[in-house]
Amino acid sequence: MKGLIKILAVAIVFVAVSCKKDSAPNYQFMPNMYESVGYETYSKAPFRNGVEAQLPVEGTVARGYIPFDITDPGTEGYELAKATITSPLDSTQVDLAKGKELYDIYCGICHGNKGNGQGNLVKREKILGIPSYDDAGRAINEGSIYHTIYYGKNSMGSYANQLSENERWQVVAYVLKLKADLEK
Repeated sequence: MKGLIKILAVAIVFVAVSCKKDSAPNYQFMPNMYESVGYETYSKAPFRNGVEAQLPVEGTVARGYIPFDITDPGTEGYELAKATITSPLDSTQVDLAKGKELYDIYCGICHGNKGNGQGNLVKREKILGIPSYDDAGRAINEGSIYHTIYYGKNSMGSYANQLSENERWQVVAYVLKLKADLEK
């Protein structure tokens, strides 16, 4: 019986090896599963509008992206943000250590690590006119800071692509802490 099992095993291996041809392709039972039809990006294709590259469905939001409701990057949007936007983070979600880390990376080079407008670029006179957070008439709040980070203001560019929404709010919380420290 043991000899018969060995002979049968050798025969199965022999048949499996002898049926494989390297010069010709093997059988495909479901070829549409193996070989997808490739379309050029802007070529004719059997899709809507006759092209392969389609716009996303209206109202589609990218994964991990939360749209900012205020679409005006100008003064009116800034004033609207200042009047209406508050932080969605409660006191348990604010991480001032993370906010400080992000602030030092993105903001401290110009605004200074203390928020006094004396960053390295200002000290080297590469950028002039960065106000301190406690300057008279500088009434900044959560909404105005968030809008400025999102769209930029004056010579400061937008940081919306560098910081996620949660990270932006962490920086906002840290800026408000720096403002409170300077006003003491």
